[in-house]
Amino acid sequence: MTETVALDDLTETPREVAFPGSEPKTVRLSLGEGEAVPAHSHPERELVVYLVSGRLDVCIDGESNVLKPGELLRFDGRREVAPRAEADSTALLVLAPRSGE
Repeated sequence: MTETVALDDLTETPREVAFPGSEPKTVRLSLGEGEAVPAHSHPERELVVYLVSGRLDVCIDGESNVLKPGELLRFDGRREVAPRAEADSTALLVLAPRSGE
């Protein structure tokens, strides 16, 4: 099955799942300047964050990773993540099931 979704049509804030019930889980994250998501983890996942617009500081285990539009960040979901928008920001998150170890 092939599905297409326009990122601009995903309007729930701060996040909306692009393809509900599908893997990998794909989420649009929208944060206003100064907004943040509390520190948390996704232990069964590996994550990719793609910044579409704005400036996003993605703290991983307390370490700052400032993304500019067009940049990707990949990390192990067992690590603690806390994104904070330094400017109005939109990011696409891909949460893939952890591969067998």
